[in-house]
Amino acid sequence: MKVISDFLVVGSGIAGLCYALTVAERGQVCLLTKREIATTATRLAQGGIAAVATTDDSFEQHIQDTMEAGAWLPDEKIVRIVVENGPAAIEDLISRGVNFSRKEDESYDLTREGGHSQRRIYHAKDETGKEIERALVEAVRAHPNITIYENHVAVDLITKAKVTRRRIKPDSCLGVYALNQETGLVGTFGAPITVLATGGAGKVYLYTCNPDIATGDGIAMAYRAGATIANMEFMQFHPTTLYHPHAKSFLVSEAVRGEGAILRRSDGTAFMENYHPLKDLAPRDIVARAIDYEMKMHGDDCVFLDITHMGADYIKDRFPYIHETCLSYGIDMTQEPIPVVPAAHYLCGGIKVDSWGETDIKNLFAIGEVACTGLHGANRLASNSLLEGVVFAKRAAQRSLDLFAQKATSSPLDIEPWDTGSAKDSDEEVVVAHNWDEIRLCMWNYVGIVRTDKRLIRALRRVRMVQEEITDYYWDFLITSDLIELRNIVTVAELIIRCALKRKESRGLHYNLDYPEKDDIHWKQDTLIRKAF
Repeated sequence: MKVISDFLVVGSGIAGLCYALTVAERGQVCLLTKREIATTATRLAQGGIAAVATTDDSFEQHIQDTMEAGAWLPDEKIVRIVVENGPAAIEDLISRGVNFSRKEDESYDLTREGGHSQRRIYHAKDETGKEIERALVEAVRAHPNITIYENHVAVDLITKAKVTRRRIKPDSCLGVYALNQETGLVGTFGAPITVLATGGAGKVYLYTCNPDIATGDGIAMAYRAGATIANMEFMQFHPTTLYHPHAKSFLVSEAVRGEGAILRRSDGTAFMENYHPLKDLAPRDIVARAIDYEMKMHGDDCVFLDITHMGADYIKDRFPYIHETCLSYGIDMTQEPIPVVPAAHYLCGGIKVDSWGETDIKNLFAIGEVACTGLHGANRLASNSLLEGVVFAKRAAQRSLDLFAQKATSSPLDIEPWDTGSAKDSDEEVVVAHNWDEIRLCMWNYVGIVRTDKRLIRALRRVRMVQEEITDYYWDFLITSDLIELRNIVTVAELIIRCALKRKESRGLHYNLDYPEKDDIHWKQDTLIRKAF
């Protein structure tokens, strides 16, 4: 199958959907998504979206909070662009049908989260992402210029260098090859402009609150095609995911602490005052490290998040989803604290892009969690990610439309179909499952919240051994979605480790016991990696 469109979008979270809706006013859009269209990390976002909304707040305060949370590594120009476009982003979502929670007087019920100096978080109770995804999916399904291909896994980018078999600098993107999971066939999807909105890579770790689809596909594909990758060492571990043998890393929103919850040891002692002046409202990197240290120091399997003092009626009204989910596991958060542990949550690095979402491969954009825009620096400020998704979707759409109007894009018409070569069906699927588990366990044990050079070198050696085995397997057998994802997570694992080894300091989410202090003289900069050809 060969599909040619004006704009190709890979991914259906907030960034991909907002982009598709914008450019669809001027051309035909093809939207690929790995599972059903609403199966995204956006849908799982509980907390909300940050934007200045009151006279007590200001753009300067939001910028300051973002810079501080990011350990002064964020690009202040990018931070200002995103923050100052915050109110317009909220209005855009509202115009698309998103219903944010309101007070009795119909004003918006703004909340506060860790690292924020003001209440500026728009939310829909504790299911903000679900509400945003609902509204955007309805709009996309209703748009006559958008064609959706569900259950299609992108395999690789198609570039001019790949098609012509020549070295071209800068290279240009012509589209993607994608596997139809229902038929097992690989189709060709071409477009003058391709946008990666494939999300993050939490599944590279053993414990994560990400959905199963978060396997770093866009980052791995872009790296293989020659795009620059940045800051992969900065994986944010969410401090509070539910600790229960039957819970699949259920996230307990940052907003619970934002509304007054207190972290306690098993004996009831509150401990965050020992780590930061903001106590339980400290940025996530500090809270995650504090929990990790407390668990190791006291030999506990978890710590406890206590919001019982806020009263049952308030808790049930403000956090209905979290309350119901905890109840399903036998935990009544109105009467007892919630057992929690950190888990891999958000990747602050990714494909390096400019202020318009453009990569260094022509006609290829990256937006959302897959991209490294410069907004987050060494640590993401809570609820800035959904905001970034909307703002950069709009900016990438604007730039795409300009290129499209100028005809400054490459023709995708001469792409060759996918060639399976001599590959055959695999009779050793156990190899995929085994390698998947080995990579994730290795990353959790050696490249987690606290690192050392020795652990990182050990992890790199093991990952590269697995990578050789996966590469051989990939070329010998017909591809499956599991094999594609395995190939991608081992690539992402290597990128995380290599970036972590390059940074000779501790900053934000990257904490190395061999270099415990920040080094603003030499390392207040991005770590960049590009594939050598």
